[in-house]
Amino acid sequence: MFRWLIGTIALSMVATGALAADPVEIHIGYLGNTGIKSTLSLVEQPADNDGIAGARLAIEDNNTTGKFLNQRFVLDEVKVKDSDDVAKVATDLAGRSDYIITDLPADALLKVADTLRDRGTVLLNAGAIDDRLREQDCRGNVIHVAPTRSMLADALGQYLVWKQWKRWLLVTGSHDQDKLYADALRRAATRFGAKIVQERTFEDTGGARRTDSGVTLIQRQMPVFTQQAPAYDVLVAADESEVFANYLPYRTWDPRPVAGSAGLVPTSWDAAHDQWGAVQIQNRFVKLNMRRMTALDMQAWTAARMIGEATSRTNSGDPKKVIAFLKGKDFSIAAFKGTRLTLRDWNLQLRQPILLADGRMVVSVSPQEGFLHQVSELDTLGVDRPETKCKLQ
Repeated sequence: MFRWLIGTIALSMVATGALAADPVEIHIGYLGNTGIKSTLSLVEQPADNDGIAGARLAIEDNNTTGKFLNQRFVLDEVKVKDSDDVAKVATDLAGRSDYIITDLPADALLKVADTLRDRGTVLLNAGAIDDRLREQDCRGNVIHVAPTRSMLADALGQYLVWKQWKRWLLVTGSHDQDKLYADALRRAATRFGAKIVQERTFEDTGGARRTDSGVTLIQRQMPVFTQQAPAYDVLVAADESEVFANYLPYRTWDPRPVAGSAGLVPTSWDAAHDQWGAVQIQNRFVKLNMRRMTALDMQAWTAARMIGEATSRTNSGDPKKVIAFLKGKDFSIAAFKGTRLTLRDWNLQLRQPILLADGRMVVSVSPQEGFLHQVSELDTLGVDRPETKCKLQ
C-alpha cells in the first residue's frame, strides 16, 4: 500500500512537471514597408498598423488554442524603409522567426524569397497581388494569401456578365500597376464573354485636386473625358495608383455604373461583410483597434491563422512538419467566407471567394452561380492549373 502511494505521488509529480513545462514558442515574423499609401478619399486613408493589426489579432486567436497544446505564438514585427537592404533585414528577422508574413512589392518579395530559400524560411505573401509571383516568377518558399489581380478581375467579370452588363468601357491609368490590372480585366472579358467596346487612358499629370476649386474642376472634367463613347453597359476602371477612378461615379457623361477600382470593387475583405460569422471577427477587430478591418488586415490574419491551424493540427513546433501539412491535401482554413480555403498545389495560391463591395455594402460574392469547374468553383477565379506557367522550385 505504501509503495503504491509513493508510486502514485511520483507519477503525479512527473505529470505536474510536464504540465508546468515551458510552452513551445512559435515565432511568426511580419515584414512590411514603412509609410502608408495615400488615397483619394479621406475616409479611406489606411492606418499605420494596416495589416499588422490583423496579424496581431490572429496571434491572440492562435494562443487561445495553443494554451491547450502547450504552444505559444509570438509576432516579431519589422518595417523596412526604402533605403534599407530588405534582404539583410529579412535575414535578421529569419534568425528569430520560423515563418515570415510579408507585405512587400513584387521585386522586394522575390529578393527576400531568394535570399532565404537555402535557410528553409517560408514566406506568406499577404500584400502583393502580382500574377507573375504565382506564375513565371513563382517560388517554392512563398505561399500566397493575397488574391491575384486575375482573381479580382475574374470575380468582377463574372458578376458583370451574370448581370448581362457585357459591354465595357475600359479606362486605364498611366502607371504600370494600372496597366497590369487592365490586362487582367481584358483577360476576364475574353474568358467570360464580355466585350470591351473602347479603351481610354487617363494620364496622370500630377495636378492636385484637393483645392477649393477641386469639385468644380472634377465635375467639369469627368463628363467631358467620358463623352462620345460607343454604347456601353458599365465603365470599368483600372486605377491602382489612386489618381482618377473615385472621381468617376455619378460624373460620367452617360448614366452608367462604375466598377473596378471604384464603384463596385472586388476585394478579399470589406468592413461591411457580415455573413458566415464575419460580424464576430469584425467586432473583435474594432474593439482592439478602434477602426474597421481592411483587406490587408484580413490577409495578414489569415496568414497567421494558417500557421496556427497547421501547428495545432500537427501538434508540432517543427517548421518542416508545419509547412508540409500546409502544402498537403488535408490542409484547409476557415476565414468567414462561407467555405473552407485551401492551397492550389501548382502555385501555392490560397483559393478564396472574392467580395464585391460598393463602400457601404457587400453587393455580391464570386464565384457566381453558373460558373462551373471540374475541381473547385473557386478555381474559376484566376489562373487555373492547365494555364499555369509556374514551376515550383
